[in-house]
Amino acid sequence: MYLSPLSITLTQLRSFLAVVRTGSVTAAAEELVVTQPSVSAAVSSLGRELGAELMERVGRSIRPTPAGEAFAPYAADVIGLLEQGERAALEAGELAARELRIVAVTTAAEYLVPPLLHAFGAQHPDIGLTLDVGNREHVFGRMLAHRADVAVGGRPPDGDRLAGHALGENRFALITSADDPLAERRSVRPAELAERSWLQREQGSGTRAFNERFLASHELRPRVLTLGSNGAIKQAARAGIGVSLQSRVAVELELSSGLLGSITLGERLPTRHWYALRSAVGPVSAAVAAFMKFVGSEDAQRALAAWTMSPMSSTAGDR
Repeated sequence: MYLSPLSITLTQLRSFLAVVRTGSVTAAAEELVVTQPSVSAAVSSLGRELGAELMERVGRSIRPTPAGEAFAPYAADVIGLLEQGERAALEAGELAARELRIVAVTTAAEYLVPPLLHAFGAQHPDIGLTLDVGNREHVFGRMLAHRADVAVGGRPPDGDRLAGHALGENRFALITSADDPLAERRSVRPAELAERSWLQREQGSGTRAFNERFLASHELRPRVLTLGSNGAIKQAARAGIGVSLQSRVAVELELSSGLLGSITLGERLPTRHWYALRSAVGPVSAAVAAFMKFVGSEDAQRALAAWTMSPMSSTAGDR
């Protein structure tokens, strides 16, 4: 099949991606600081150029058609790689400082990333570091849109657009109040938790997804309380409001000091890992290559080990 040459503009791509992100022409226009008609015209002309409808209206919102869903990653790659290319050119010409944009899920940002930044920064003082924090959905959205250079988080999404390696195990503990009778028992069956309230992070959180998979696998349908941070969940568990599966690195201090209790389940929880990830699409910058090499080194492992053993390391989530 012969494909005719395309005449696609960056304005069309940016308008299309903004509508995909926001689900609204109005919101996309506000994000791009242009008029609504200009966004609509750009998306329509892009669809005509491709020969496919890219968006469809559902109620008051707009969502990508199957063709739009298929095209969106390519549009994100084009825009993202051009912006990265601009940065690379400026850095090579010494017109801009070298920078590494890191994005991390909340728990990793509080308990893993600080020692990594400190140790990496000491080895590479010429590289400026920025850290963006959010839940799993936010982190991988930033990476797939090339709005961040490297990510630290949980299991990467399916596909071949991200590459990296595991940093170490992410073990979980079922936390509760220190005086919970179940915390005194050697083993508790999941069915015994059916009447307990379950403390959850917000939608889009990897920790929430882990809790939801656990509950679904045991056909538990508890009352769910959604809280906005690790610290809020720990304080609610401490007050006896409910229980929650939380990354052990985030609750180690409270468990060891007796502020929280832990319920020992009669089964082994699934093993999860922390990952350092970069885009697998396009060239790898020197800063990204340096960071990925560092996180796989013994220096990084020593920095993480020293931090997780420090009494101060587990207080960040309460701020």
